Order: sequence, then C-alpha cells, then structure tokens
Amino acid sequence: MARGLIGAPEEIIEPSRIGMMLTLPWTWAIAYRRFNQGVLIRSGLSLAVGTGTMVRLSTELAVLGTAWIVGTIPGAAVAAATLCLGVVAEAFYAKFRVGPVRKELPIPPPGTPPLTQRGLLSFYIPLSLTSVLLFAANPLVSAAVSRMPEAISSLAVWPVVNSVSFIVRSFGVGFSEVVIAVIERPGAVRQLRRFGIVISAVSFAVFAVLAMPPLATPIYGTVVGLKPELVSLLAKYLWLLAPLPLLAVAQSYCQGAILHGRRTRSVTEAVFVFLFATSAMLVAGVLWGGVVGLPVGMAALVLGETLRTGWLWLRSRAIRKELWSSSQPAALGSDASYPVL
Repeated sequence: MARGLIGAPEEIIEPSRIGMMLTLPWTWAIAYRRFNQGVLIRSGLSLAVGTGTMVRLSTELAVLGTAWIVGTIPGAAVAAATLCLGVVAEAFYAKFRVGPVRKELPIPPPGTPPLTQRGLLSFYIPLSLTSVLLFAANPLVSAAVSRMPEAISSLAVWPVVNSVSFIVRSFGVGFSEVVIAVIERPGAVRQLRRFGIVISAVSFAVFAVLAMPPLATPIYGTVVGLKPELVSLLAKYLWLLAPLPLLAVAQSYCQGAILHGRRTRSVTEAVFVFLFATSAMLVAGVLWGGVVGLPVGMAALVLGETLRTGWLWLRSRAIRKELWSSSQPAALGSDASYPVL
C-alpha cells in the first residue's frame, strides 16, 4: 500500500511500518479515554480532563527523554511510541478519575424513554464516520505530495506542519465540548460567541508567534531539529495555515450546536465537503506538477477546512437561530427517532 497506493519514497517505508506497529494500542486507548472523559464532562469535572492532558504530556516527555538519552532508537519509532504511550497513560488516568463519578450520575426523570441500541447507533455512526474520514486526509496528502517536486523534503516537514496545525487548532477544538455542555443555559449563546472571539484571538496570536520568520531557526531548527534547508522551506510557507485557528473555533461552535440538536449527519456531510475540496486541490497540484508539494498540501488543507466550516455554519443556522431566540431552549429535532443522550 505504501509503495503502490501512496507512492512513498522507499527510504521511509520501513520506518513507517515500525511506527504503525507501535501505534496498535492507539485506537483502543483513544476510545477508552473519550468514553471516560465524556462522563467527566457530563459531571462537570472538565478540570480532570485537563489534568489528563498533563499526564499525557508528562508521559510523552518521559519517553522522549529516555529515547534521547539512549540515542540509538530510530526517530519514527520514538515518535510512534511517544504518542501511543501518552494516550494510553491518559486513558488509564481518565478511568481512575471516573470511578467515583459513575456512582453519582443523575438518574433520569420518571417516564424518560430508555436509550436503545438503534438510537445510540443513529447518533454515533455519523460521528464515527467523521473521524474515519478526517484521518483519511493525511494519507491523501502524503500520496499527493509524494508525486510532486521536492517530495522527500515536503514529507520530512509535513509532521511539523501537522504539529503546528494541531497546536493552533487545539484551543478551538476544546471549545466544542464547552458548547455542548452549556449551550442550553439562558444567555449561553451570547456568552459563547464572546468567548469564541477571545479564543480565536489567543490561538491566532500563538500562530503568529510560531510563524514569525525570526523565530523559525530557534523553534524549528534548534528545538525541533530540522535541517537548515527544511527550516527555510517550512518558514516560507507556514503562513498558509493562518486561517486554521479561526476556522477551528467556528467549527466547534457550529458543531456543538448541531450535536445539541441531535443532527449528527450534518457533521459527516461537512467532512465529505472537506475531503472533496482537499482531494480536488491535491489532484490539481499533482497534474500541474510545477509546484512544491508542501504548499499545495497546506493550501488544500486550508481550503477543505474553510468549506467544511461554511457547511457546518449553514447546517447549524436553524438550530442557532432557535437557541438565540429562546431563553429556555427545548429539545430540538433529530435525524432519527431516539431519546436525548
């Protein structure tokens, strides 16, 4: 698959295979962590989720430090083991914190219809497809970049691009859980909008620091360890990611409203829009063949996220309008008949 479908350079195939093997527990750990974090958020213990993140980061730093001391472990193996062990540690911490909470979860009022398997699947499947489809974007970018000029340099820099993208979008991604948790409260829509503006400003300021050319060598050369030519390549095009911090906040706001309205199908639709736009631009870049792969991949990502945000905004408009006009929002409609989760 790596050779034929993705077209990866031969020298990176074996390190990638080892990395994939080391991340086998990743899926289980993510699912287990998310389940327990959902209970914590439902119980108002969002601070425990943040503490879990610190556990994850501490574990990752410990693994990285150990690998640095040893000094002979391949970089791909170190990266894969670091990410996987960090998530596993966070999952076990979430399980530890959720134990006492589960016994104190509120009992549904009398007459509340039970949650059925069909109802759960109707809500869950569109969301699970969303994650699967979003993860499909990375192989698409890798496959396209591998077929463009300066493929090896672009692929070497792409993990750093992903890291910067993750950092500047993380402020907005966490906003989704906040929207879901409080959007029903009176006056919440106005406060969420104001808070979203603050988050957008903070995340964009972080991006501005990370994208400043004078800081490229200290950050990406000294700290990250990229070679000078790769630092120059990254610094030249990093500004293309500028819209991502703002888009992440808007996506979370709209997606939170959609989840409140139990219309999860709209979230999956938005991801299809994202994949179509991203794929179209990547194919155009490959067919043209005259542009370095890195900026094409970054521009395709931003284009896809922009159209995805626009679709979420349109599909959530009716829900947001109802929430805005109602001081005591009622339960909204759904794509399928099932009790409110």
